Amino acid sequence: MQITQDLIAAFAPTGRLRASINLGNPILAGTDPATGAAKGVSVDLATELARRLGVELELIVVDAAGKSVEVVAQERADVGFFAIDPLRGADIAFTGPYVLIEGCYLVREGSALRANEEVDRDGHMVVVGKGSAYDLYLTRELQHARIERSPTSPTVVDTFMALGEAADVAAGVKQQLEADAARLGGLRLLPGRFMVIRQAMGVPKSRGAAAAAALGAFVEEMKASGFVAEALARHGIQGASVAPAGNSA
Repeated sequence: MQITQDLIAAFAPTGRLRASINLGNPILAGTDPATGAAKGVSVDLATELARRLGVELELIVVDAAGKSVEVVAQERADVGFFAIDPLRGADIAFTGPYVLIEGCYLVREGSALRANEEVDRDGHMVVVGKGSAYDLYLTRELQHARIERSPTSPTVVDTFMALGEAADVAAGVKQQLEADAARLGGLRLLPGRFMVIRQAMGVPKSRGAAAAAALGAFVEEMKASGFVAEALARHGIQGASVAPAGNSA
């Protein structure tokens, strides 16, 4: 990524790089228990991008994917980290993905459901985080099951439990569901996955084609150099894989 003054102005019109960090996806970001600060692979990528641009980094921390999309689309942030989805592409230019994440279903231990293919049936309720990639995908794909939305992805299983027998399935990030199942007990994941999420960086389209191309080149370099793999390992992330080189949005 060749840095020019025009590129710096496109990415950081306020003089700082404002990066939207979504704590709702534990693969990408979390909170340092010692300091309360955001940490994770998305924070590491934002930090490196700011360093290359030669500007200060400002983190805009949100708790849901939909909020992260909103702050970037409205240009209250300069870059963000999102699952690629066509609905989000109206105002945001995506890079190719840097990691691939599994989306899975969770049910109660005594549920009759045994396979992902059994979920989309009349009378079933699926709980999903409002505005998440899972919400966008399942809204398009489910033809028979009804969707109930929790405020954020991390609250999906608690919402699922609060709804009692009315809710049949919780959908979300595999690692979050696994952690909630261990925390609450009496729950299990259905085998396999119902989708693979391609997690990318994004910049407002209004910043121009050069900024979008530069961000894409940055992500490809971060994958090829081992930066993304090292960040995943450093933060102890399991179940996410580095996306193949040149994997387009």
